[in-house]
Amino acid sequence: MKKSLGAQTFALPTPAWVIGTYDEAGKPNIMTAAWGAICASTPPCVTVSLQKPRASYQNIIKHQAFTVNIPSATYAAEVDYAGIVSGKLVDKFAVTGLTPVRSQLVDAPYVSEFPLILECRLINTLEVGSHTLFIGEIADVKAEERVLDDQGALVVDKVNPLSYSPPDRAYYELGENVGKAFSIGMQFKK
Repeated sequence: MKKSLGAQTFALPTPAWVIGTYDEAGKPNIMTAAWGAICASTPPCVTVSLQKPRASYQNIIKHQAFTVNIPSATYAAEVDYAGIVSGKLVDKFAVTGLTPVRSQLVDAPYVSEFPLILECRLINTLEVGSHTLFIGEIADVKAEERVLDDQGALVVDKVNPLSYSPPDRAYYELGENVGKAFSIGMQFKK
């Protein structure tokens, strides 16, 4: 029997993304965002939801761009810190020792140390309750060579992406591969 938990933000897994932006003076900033997802295949797009008081909110509006930096679990403390303090008050790159890199495609920085980067151009916004959905068209995906296989394909185990769990407010690593998509379900196809 299922027990009602009420209306909660308990969709799992939830990403632990780090959003890269520039402020109006051109200073790089990062913030942690868990409310994010792929929202279209063609063109490839992501959405990230931010509240208006966040420094990154105004940065995205001003520069019409952001990066989605997908950290490995190794960087859990840095990711957590980027979500605790405001970029209006602190240089998060300086404090964490992470390295900002200027994107050549969009007006936003990315984090050098993180294995997977999505460079995004803002194409739309939507007000939804307490947050604004920022929809970014992915201009490019950058991956460290160490997270690719011999054919140049991304290997999720090598990325070891960090995820966030809203119910217990904790970070997790992904588990084991349980089967090939669009294959293991074929047993039910008649």
